[in-house]
Amino acid sequence: MQYRPLGRTGVQVSPLCLGAMMFGPWGNEDESDSIRIIHRALDAGINFIDTADVYSGGVSEEIVGKALKDRREDVFLATKFFMPMDQDDPNQRGGSRRWIIRAVENSLRRLDTDHIDLYQVHRPSPDTDVDETLGALSDLVHQGKVRYIGSSSYSGAQIVEAQWTSRERRLERFVTEQPPYSILVRGIEEDVLPTARRHGMGTLTYSPLAGGWLSGRYRKDNTSGPASAARPAARFDLTSPANQRKLDAVEQLALLAEKAGLTLIELAVAFAIAHPGVTSAIIGPRTREQLEAFLPGADVTLSADVLDRIDEIVAPGVTVNPADNSYGDFELRAGQRRR
Repeated sequence: MQYRPLGRTGVQVSPLCLGAMMFGPWGNEDESDSIRIIHRALDAGINFIDTADVYSGGVSEEIVGKALKDRREDVFLATKFFMPMDQDDPNQRGGSRRWIIRAVENSLRRLDTDHIDLYQVHRPSPDTDVDETLGALSDLVHQGKVRYIGSSSYSGAQIVEAQWTSRERRLERFVTEQPPYSILVRGIEEDVLPTARRHGMGTLTYSPLAGGWLSGRYRKDNTSGPASAARPAARFDLTSPANQRKLDAVEQLALLAEKAGLTLIELAVAFAIAHPGVTSAIIGPRTREQLEAFLPGADVTLSADVLDRIDEIVAPGVTVNPADNSYGDFELRAGQRRR
Protein backbone atom coordinates (compact mmCIF):
# COMPACT_ATOMS: atom_id res chain seq x y z
CA MET A 1 0.00 0.00 0.00
CA GLN A 2 1.33 3.42 -0.98
CA TYR A 3 1.28 5.87 1.92
CA ARG A 4 0.47 9.57 1.62
CA PRO A 5 1.43 12.72 3.49
CA LEU A 6 -1.20 13.90 5.97
CA GLY A 7 -1.28 17.55 4.99
CA ARG A 8 1.94 19.20 6.10
CA THR A 9 2.29 17.27 9.37
CA GLY A 10 5.07 15.01 8.11
CA VAL A 11 2.97 11.95 9.00
CA GLN A 12 2.43 9.25 6.35
CA VAL A 13 -0.92 7.44 6.31
CA SER A 14 -2.60 4.82 4.17
CA PRO A 15 -5.08 5.91 1.46
CA LEU A 16 -7.72 3.84 3.25
CA CYS A 17 -8.58 4.70 6.84
CA LEU A 18 -10.43 2.09 8.88
CA GLY A 19 -13.59 3.64 10.27
CA ALA A 20 -14.74 1.98 13.48
CA MET A 21 -18.36 3.18 13.64
CA MET A 22 -19.71 -0.32 12.98
CA PHE A 23 -17.78 -1.99 15.80
CA GLY A 24 -20.16 -2.37 18.73
CA PRO A 25 -23.96 -2.43 19.12
CA TRP A 26 -24.46 -0.01 16.21
CA GLY A 27 -23.13 -2.69 13.86
CA ASN A 28 -21.10 -5.75 14.81
CA GLU A 29 -21.85 -6.77 18.40
CA ASP A 30 -19.27 -9.57 18.32
CA GLU A 31 -16.25 -7.95 19.98
CA SER A 32 -13.84 -10.71 19.03
CA ASP A 33 -14.92 -10.54 15.39
CA SER A 34 -14.52 -6.75 15.35
CA ILE A 35 -10.99 -7.11 16.73
CA ARG A 36 -10.16 -9.66 14.03
CA ILE A 37 -11.39 -7.22 11.38
CA ILE A 38 -9.16 -4.49 12.81
CA HIS A 39 -6.14 -6.82 12.82
CA ARG A 40 -6.85 -7.88 9.23
CA ALA A 41 -6.93 -4.22 8.16
CA LEU A 42 -3.59 -3.56 9.86
CA ASP A 43 -2.08 -6.67 8.26
CA ALA A 44 -3.25 -5.37 4.86
CA GLY A 45 -1.24 -2.18 5.36
CA ILE A 46 -3.84 0.20 6.79
CA ASN A 47 -2.13 2.29 9.48
CA PHE A 48 -4.94 4.76 10.12
CA ILE A 49 -8.02 4.16 12.33
CA ASP A 50 -10.84 6.64 12.94
CA THR A 51 -13.52 6.33 15.61
CA ALA A 52 -15.58 8.64 17.87
CA ASP A 53 -16.77 8.71 21.46
CA VAL A 54 -20.41 8.61 20.36
CA TYR A 55 -20.11 5.41 18.30
CA SER A 56 -22.09 2.80 20.22
CA GLY A 57 -21.85 5.04 23.28
CA GLY A 58 -18.11 4.53 23.65
CA VAL A 59 -18.03 0.80 22.89
CA SER A 60 -16.31 1.37 19.54
CA GLU A 61 -13.43 3.14 21.28
CA GLU A 62 -13.17 0.29 23.79
CA ILE A 63 -12.97 -2.30 21.01
CA VAL A 64 -10.33 -0.32 19.15
CA GLY A 65 -8.33 0.02 22.37
CA LYS A 66 -8.39 -3.75 22.92
CA ALA A 67 -7.44 -4.43 19.29
CA LEU A 68 -4.42 -2.11 19.54
CA LYS A 69 -3.18 -3.41 22.87
CA ASP A 70 0.08 -4.70 21.36
CA ARG A 71 0.04 -2.66 18.14
CA ARG A 72 -0.57 0.92 19.27
CA GLU A 73 2.66 2.31 17.83
CA ASP A 74 1.81 0.89 14.40
CA VAL A 75 -1.32 3.03 14.11
CA PHE A 76 -2.19 6.68 13.60
CA LEU A 77 -5.24 6.78 15.86
CA ALA A 78 -8.02 9.33 15.42
CA THR A 79 -11.19 9.89 17.39
CA LYS A 80 -13.81 12.61 17.67
CA PHE A 81 -15.89 14.47 20.25
CA PHE A 82 -18.92 16.78 20.12
CA MET A 83 -22.02 14.58 19.77
CA PRO A 84 -24.27 14.11 22.84
CA MET A 85 -23.01 11.43 25.23
CA ASP A 86 -25.96 11.89 27.61
CA GLN A 87 -29.29 12.97 26.13
CA ASP A 88 -30.40 14.39 29.48
CA ASP A 89 -27.29 16.50 30.15
CA PRO A 90 -26.83 19.46 27.79
CA ASN A 91 -23.21 19.87 28.91
CA GLN A 92 -22.05 16.39 27.88
CA ARG A 93 -21.65 17.46 24.27
CA GLY A 94 -20.37 20.27 22.08
CA GLY A 95 -17.15 22.21 21.74
CA SER A 96 -16.86 23.93 25.12
CA ARG A 97 -13.64 23.78 27.12
CA ARG A 98 -15.59 22.22 29.98
CA TRP A 99 -16.70 19.27 27.85
CA ILE A 100 -13.51 18.84 25.80
CA ILE A 101 -11.35 18.41 28.92
CA ARG A 102 -13.72 15.75 30.21
CA ALA A 103 -14.33 14.06 26.86
CA VAL A 104 -10.65 13.53 26.08
CA GLU A 105 -10.05 11.78 29.40
CA ASN A 106 -12.99 9.47 28.71
CA SER A 107 -11.67 8.65 25.25
CA LEU A 108 -8.12 8.05 26.51
CA ARG A 109 -9.48 5.62 29.08
CA ARG A 110 -11.66 3.74 26.61
CA LEU A 111 -8.90 3.58 24.00
CA ASP A 112 -6.43 2.46 26.69
CA THR A 113 -3.76 4.85 25.45
CA ASP A 114 -1.83 7.82 26.80
CA HIS A 115 -2.31 9.93 23.68
CA ILE A 116 -4.59 10.43 20.69
CA ASP A 117 -2.86 11.12 17.40
CA LEU A 118 -5.72 13.11 15.88
CA TYR A 119 -8.52 14.59 18.00
CA GLN A 120 -11.36 15.97 15.89
CA VAL A 121 -14.41 18.16 16.42
CA HIS A 122 -17.23 16.01 15.06
CA ARG A 123 -19.33 18.98 13.92
CA PRO A 124 -19.04 22.77 13.96
CA SER A 125 -21.04 24.59 16.61
CA PRO A 126 -22.90 27.82 15.81
CA ASP A 127 -23.24 28.48 19.55
CA THR A 128 -19.58 28.16 20.59
CA ASP A 129 -16.72 30.48 19.70
CA VAL A 130 -14.16 28.62 17.66
CA ASP A 131 -11.36 30.08 19.79
CA GLU A 132 -12.97 28.47 22.86
CA THR A 133 -12.67 25.10 21.17
CA LEU A 134 -9.21 25.72 19.72
CA GLY A 135 -7.92 27.03 23.04
CA ALA A 136 -8.93 23.87 24.89
CA LEU A 137 -7.55 21.64 22.12
CA SER A 138 -4.27 23.58 22.11
CA ASP A 139 -3.87 22.89 25.82
CA LEU A 140 -4.33 19.16 25.16
CA VAL A 141 -1.60 19.26 22.52
CA HIS A 142 0.75 21.09 24.90
CA GLN A 143 -0.01 18.50 27.60
CA GLY A 144 0.91 15.66 25.24
CA LYS A 145 -2.53 14.06 25.39
CA VAL A 146 -3.22 14.92 21.75
CA ARG A 147 -0.74 15.13 18.88
CA TYR A 148 -2.83 16.91 16.24
CA ILE A 149 -6.33 18.39 15.99
CA GLY A 150 -8.85 18.33 13.17
CA SER A 151 -12.36 19.29 12.14
CA SER A 152 -15.22 17.33 10.62
CA SER A 153 -18.07 18.48 8.38
CA TYR A 154 -16.88 22.09 8.29
CA SER A 155 -17.81 24.31 5.36
CA GLY A 156 -15.12 26.19 3.45
CA ALA A 157 -15.96 29.38 5.35
CA GLN A 158 -15.74 27.59 8.70
CA ILE A 159 -12.36 26.13 7.76
CA VAL A 160 -11.05 29.60 6.93
CA GLU A 161 -12.44 31.07 10.16
CA ALA A 162 -10.75 28.37 12.22
CA GLN A 163 -7.42 28.83 10.43
CA TRP A 164 -7.61 32.61 10.87
CA THR A 165 -8.44 32.24 14.57
CA SER A 166 -5.49 29.90 15.12
CA ARG A 167 -3.13 32.37 13.50
CA GLU A 168 -4.50 35.47 15.24
CA ARG A 169 -4.74 33.83 18.69
CA ARG A 170 -1.54 31.80 18.25
CA LEU A 171 -3.36 28.55 18.87
CA GLU A 172 -2.88 25.07 17.44
CA ARG A 173 -4.60 24.77 14.07
CA PHE A 174 -6.77 22.10 12.52
CA VAL A 175 -4.50 20.01 10.32
CA THR A 176 -7.28 17.86 8.85
CA GLU A 177 -10.88 18.08 7.71
CA GLN A 178 -13.27 15.11 7.53
CA PRO A 179 -16.15 15.63 5.06
CA PRO A 180 -18.50 13.25 3.20
CA TYR A 181 -17.37 12.37 -0.32
CA SER A 182 -18.38 9.87 -2.97
CA ILE A 183 -19.39 9.76 -6.62
CA LEU A 184 -22.93 10.67 -5.54
CA VAL A 185 -21.88 13.30 -2.99
CA ARG A 186 -19.40 15.64 -4.70
CA GLY A 187 -20.34 18.97 -3.13
CA ILE A 188 -16.98 19.36 -1.36
CA GLU A 189 -15.16 19.56 -4.70
CA GLU A 190 -16.47 23.09 -5.18
CA ASP A 191 -15.21 24.66 -1.96
CA VAL A 192 -14.15 22.41 0.93
CA LEU A 193 -11.44 20.43 -0.88
CA PRO A 194 -9.71 23.43 -2.51
CA THR A 195 -9.94 25.41 0.75
CA ALA A 196 -8.38 22.58 2.76
CA ARG A 197 -5.60 22.23 0.18
CA ARG A 198 -4.82 25.96 0.28
CA HIS A 199 -4.35 25.67 4.04
CA GLY A 200 -2.16 22.58 3.80
CA MET A 201 -4.71 20.34 5.51
CA GLY A 202 -5.11 16.62 5.06
CA THR A 203 -8.61 15.50 4.08
CA LEU A 204 -10.18 12.30 5.38
CA THR A 205 -13.37 11.69 3.46
CA TYR A 206 -16.08 9.45 4.82
CA SER A 207 -18.83 7.32 3.26
CA PRO A 208 -17.22 6.51 -0.12
CA LEU A 209 -20.20 4.22 -0.78
CA ALA A 210 -22.64 7.08 -0.12
CA GLY A 211 -24.26 5.29 2.82
CA GLY A 212 -24.51 2.01 0.90
CA TRP A 213 -25.91 3.34 -2.37
CA LEU A 214 -22.68 2.37 -4.16
CA SER A 215 -22.36 -1.06 -2.56
CA GLY A 216 -24.12 -2.75 -5.48
CA ARG A 217 -26.90 -3.91 -3.20
CA TYR A 218 -29.49 -1.26 -4.00
CA ARG A 219 -30.69 -1.14 -7.60
CA LYS A 220 -33.81 0.03 -9.39
CA ASP A 221 -35.33 -3.43 -9.29
CA ASN A 222 -34.93 -3.63 -5.51
CA THR A 223 -38.15 -2.26 -4.07
CA SER A 224 -37.14 -2.66 -0.43
CA GLY A 225 -34.32 -0.12 -0.61
CA PRO A 226 -31.86 0.89 2.10
CA ALA A 227 -34.31 2.80 4.29
CA SER A 228 -34.49 1.83 7.96
CA ALA A 229 -35.30 3.39 11.31
CA ALA A 230 -31.67 4.49 11.62
CA ARG A 231 -31.58 6.03 8.16
CA PRO A 232 -33.63 9.19 7.54
CA ALA A 233 -36.18 9.04 4.75
CA ALA A 234 -34.80 12.19 3.12
CA ARG A 235 -31.66 10.23 2.29
CA PHE A 236 -33.01 6.72 1.76
CA ASP A 237 -36.68 6.84 0.70
CA LEU A 238 -36.67 5.28 -2.77
CA THR A 239 -39.87 7.06 -3.75
CA SER A 240 -38.32 10.54 -3.52
CA PRO A 241 -37.28 12.12 -6.83
CA ALA A 242 -33.78 12.90 -5.52
CA ASN A 243 -33.19 9.29 -4.55
CA GLN A 244 -34.61 8.08 -7.84
CA ARG A 245 -31.89 10.16 -9.50
CA LYS A 246 -29.36 8.37 -7.32
CA LEU A 247 -30.68 5.02 -8.49
CA ASP A 248 -30.41 6.17 -12.11
CA ALA A 249 -26.79 7.14 -11.50
CA VAL A 250 -26.06 3.82 -9.76
CA GLU A 251 -27.33 1.88 -12.79
CA GLN A 252 -24.95 3.76 -15.08
CA LEU A 253 -22.05 3.46 -12.64
CA ALA A 254 -22.60 -0.29 -12.30
CA LEU A 255 -22.33 -0.66 -16.08
CA LEU A 256 -19.18 1.48 -16.10
CA ALA A 257 -17.60 -0.61 -13.34
CA GLU A 258 -18.38 -3.84 -15.18
CA LYS A 259 -16.87 -2.47 -18.38
CA ALA A 260 -13.72 -1.45 -16.47
CA GLY A 261 -13.43 -4.91 -14.91
CA LEU A 262 -14.18 -3.64 -11.41
CA THR A 263 -16.83 -4.11 -8.78
CA LEU A 264 -18.96 -1.07 -8.01
CA ILE A 265 -17.30 -0.89 -4.58
CA GLU A 266 -13.82 -0.86 -6.12
CA LEU A 267 -14.87 1.89 -8.53
CA ALA A 268 -16.31 3.96 -5.68
CA VAL A 269 -13.26 3.60 -3.43
CA ALA A 270 -10.80 4.26 -6.25
CA PHE A 271 -12.73 7.40 -7.20
CA ALA A 272 -12.68 8.76 -3.64
CA ILE A 273 -8.92 8.47 -3.27
CA ALA A 274 -8.15 9.64 -6.81
CA HIS A 275 -8.88 13.29 -6.08
CA PRO A 276 -5.59 15.12 -5.39
CA GLY A 277 -7.16 16.86 -2.40
CA VAL A 278 -8.08 13.61 -0.64
CA THR A 279 -5.58 12.03 1.74
CA SER A 280 -7.57 8.99 2.87
CA ALA A 281 -11.05 7.59 2.37
CA ILE A 282 -12.65 6.21 5.52
CA ILE A 283 -14.11 2.75 5.03
CA GLY A 284 -16.54 1.43 7.63
CA PRO A 285 -16.92 -2.35 7.36
CA ARG A 286 -19.21 -4.27 9.66
CA THR A 287 -17.96 -7.70 8.58
CA ARG A 288 -14.73 -9.27 7.36
CA GLU A 289 -16.35 -9.77 3.94
CA GLN A 290 -17.11 -6.08 3.66
CA LEU A 291 -13.51 -5.21 4.53
CA GLU A 292 -12.20 -7.58 1.87
CA ALA A 293 -14.48 -5.92 -0.69
CA PHE A 294 -13.02 -2.50 0.15
CA LEU A 295 -9.32 -3.36 0.12
CA PRO A 296 -8.71 -3.87 -3.63
CA GLY A 297 -9.93 -0.33 -4.34
CA ALA A 298 -6.76 1.07 -2.78
CA ASP A 299 -4.70 -0.40 -5.63
CA VAL A 300 -6.95 0.70 -8.50
CA THR A 301 -5.99 3.64 -10.70
CA LEU A 302 -8.92 4.85 -12.77
CA SER A 303 -8.20 5.82 -16.35
CA ALA A 304 -9.00 9.26 -17.69
CA ASP A 305 -11.80 7.76 -19.78
CA VAL A 306 -13.44 6.23 -16.70
CA LEU A 307 -13.12 9.44 -14.72
CA ASP A 308 -14.58 11.42 -17.62
CA ARG A 309 -17.54 9.05 -17.78
CA ILE A 310 -18.11 9.43 -14.03
CA ASP A 311 -18.16 13.20 -14.55
CA GLU A 312 -20.86 12.72 -17.20
CA ILE A 313 -22.98 10.64 -14.84
CA VAL A 314 -22.54 12.97 -11.83
CA ALA A 315 -21.02 16.34 -12.63
CA PRO A 316 -18.10 17.65 -10.53
CA GLY A 317 -19.24 19.54 -7.46
CA VAL A 318 -22.75 18.06 -7.55
CA THR A 319 -24.47 16.18 -4.74
CA VAL A 320 -27.31 14.26 -6.35
CA ASN A 321 -29.49 14.49 -3.23
CA PRO A 322 -28.60 17.60 -1.17
CA ALA A 323 -29.83 15.79 1.96
CA ASP A 324 -26.64 13.71 1.75
CA ASN A 325 -24.49 16.73 2.58
CA SER A 326 -23.70 17.01 6.29
CA TYR A 327 -21.52 20.08 6.36
CA GLY A 328 -22.02 23.83 6.34
CA ASP A 329 -25.80 23.61 6.29
CA PHE A 330 -26.64 25.43 9.54
CA GLU A 331 -27.31 28.71 7.79
CA LEU A 332 -29.79 27.02 5.46
CA ARG A 333 -31.97 25.50 8.14
CA ALA A 334 -35.44 26.92 8.48
CA GLY A 335 -34.82 28.60 11.82
CA GLN A 336 -31.94 30.61 10.38
CA ARG A 337 -33.76 31.90 7.31
CA ARG A 338 -36.12 34.84 6.94
CA ARG A 339 -39.45 33.29 6.01
